[in-house]
Amino acid sequence: MSDDPIDWITLAGKRAKGKRPDYFDDPAVDRLLSIVMALVGEVAVQRQRGDTLERLLEAKGVVTREDIETYVPDRTAAEERGIATKAYIARVMRGVQQAMEATAVEEKPVEQVSEELKKL
Repeated sequence: MSDDPIDWITLAGKRAKGKRPDYFDDPAVDRLLSIVMALVGEVAVQRQRGDTLERLLEAKGVVTREDIETYVPDRTAAEERGIATKAYIARVMRGVQQAMEATAVEEKPVEQVSEELKKL
């Protein structure tokens, strides 16, 4: 193994092999989505680190950096984190999901739906 330090900036800028998928007609929107999703990933990690801090502080009262870095959630904590992460991703992606659903199914105007509900 080399003693040379890892250049994380260079590694982060490496391109994946193959063509990047296009989701939208405008490439700028695809780039923006890529940026947003990278930020979503970072926020998800920060949420888990915050959860780690809260759990360790509750259990120990005082924590060290090593405590945080070596923390492994138990099954209950892992399940709670999984549910929280799924809910977070669903909230972030809600607009995209709704747009995709709208293109797949013809939506009725709000007024028409309201009238149909009144008849029930």
